[in-house]
Amino acid sequence: MAGEDPLYALGTRELEVLEQLARGRRNRQIAQQLHISESTVKFHVANILEKLGVTSRGEAAALAHAWGATGS
Repeated sequence: MAGEDPLYALGTRELEVLEQLARGRRNRQIAQQLHISESTVKFHVANILEKLGVTSRGEAAALAHAWGATGS
């Protein structure tokens, strides 16, 4: 059910950024991997934190691991 999975609110690109973030990658590495600018990565990270109701990249990464957003 949508209300149970906190990742449900994230868009496709946000999920891609979250997966990279959960792998410990920095904004520059994420930008290079996804072929987007660092500013765009920062924008997505801010949206991810807000949508997940967390205050740090670490908390977002922990949720990603707990909810399975770190696939290959």
